[in-house]
Amino acid sequence: MPALSITSPDDPRIGDYLALTDVELRTRWEPPNGLFIAEGELVIQRALRAGYRMRSALVDEKRADQLTGLPPEAPLYTAPPPVLESITGFHVHRGILASFHRRELPVMEEMLAGARSLAVLEGLNTHTNLGALFRSAAALGIDAVVLSPNCADPLYRRAVRVSMGEVFAIPYAKSDDWPGTLKAIRAAGFSLLAMTPGEGAVSIADLTPAQRERPALLLGAEGPGLTRTALEAADARVVIPMHNGVDSLNVATAAAIGFYEITR
Repeated sequence: MPALSITSPDDPRIGDYLALTDVELRTRWEPPNGLFIAEGELVIQRALRAGYRMRSALVDEKRADQLTGLPPEAPLYTAPPPVLESITGFHVHRGILASFHRRELPVMEEMLAGARSLAVLEGLNTHTNLGALFRSAAALGIDAVVLSPNCADPLYRRAVRVSMGEVFAIPYAKSDDWPGTLKAIRAAGFSLLAMTPGEGAVSIADLTPAQRERPALLLGAEGPGLTRTALEAADARVVIPMHNGVDSLNVATAAAIGFYEITR
C-alpha cells in the first residue's frame, strides 16, 4: 500500500486519530466503535502478533520508508510533524500510530476455568497504573485479569503504551455483575486474597499452600483501596510488610510484589 499524504487535520480519512489526549472524547469514540489506538512500532508489532487487525496507520512522513511488517491492506497515512500534532494534540515522538479493531472479550466463566492465577481489579481508573499492572501481570505469570465495571479501559492508548503492549499478552474480562463476579471467582476454586493495609491483614509471604494453589489477588484503586463489599467477599486479607512508617505503595508496585509472591 503506497503512503497517502495528509496535509490537513480536517482530512476525514484520519478521523480515528483526532484529539488523542482528550480522554472523555476517546472513551466515547473508541470502545463504542470497536477501535483502539496503539503508539510506537514495538507496541504496534505486538498487537499484530497477538492477532489484532489493523485499520490504518498514521506516520511521521520522515519515517514512512523505515517501517516494515505493516499489513498491506491497511492504509498508511503520512504527515509532517506539525500536522501530526494538530491531529493528535501532542508531539508524536515515536513517529507512528495505528488504529486497530478490538476483539470480543473472553467469556468470564471460560476465562476462569482456564486460569490458575488471577489479578482481580476493583475501580482502577488510572490508565498509567493499569498499563503498568498488566505489564507486571504478564511478566510474573498471572494467567488472566478480571476488571470491575468501573475500571479504566486496558486498550486506551496510554495504558497500552505503559504496558509496552503486554495488554495483548494476557486475557482479561470485564464484569457486569459486581460483587457477583467475586462470588463466581471463589466458586471456580480460587482463593480470593484482598490486598489491604487494614486491620486483620496477614503478611502475603505467609500464604498457605492451599491459598497458593489457585490465588486471585484482589486490588483496589489508588487512595480509596478496596470497598467494604470487596473486602467482605475475600477469603483472606493480605499485606506487604513495610518499614520506616510507610503504610502503602503505588498500586502498580504493590501488584508486582503481590504477583511475584503468589506465583513463586
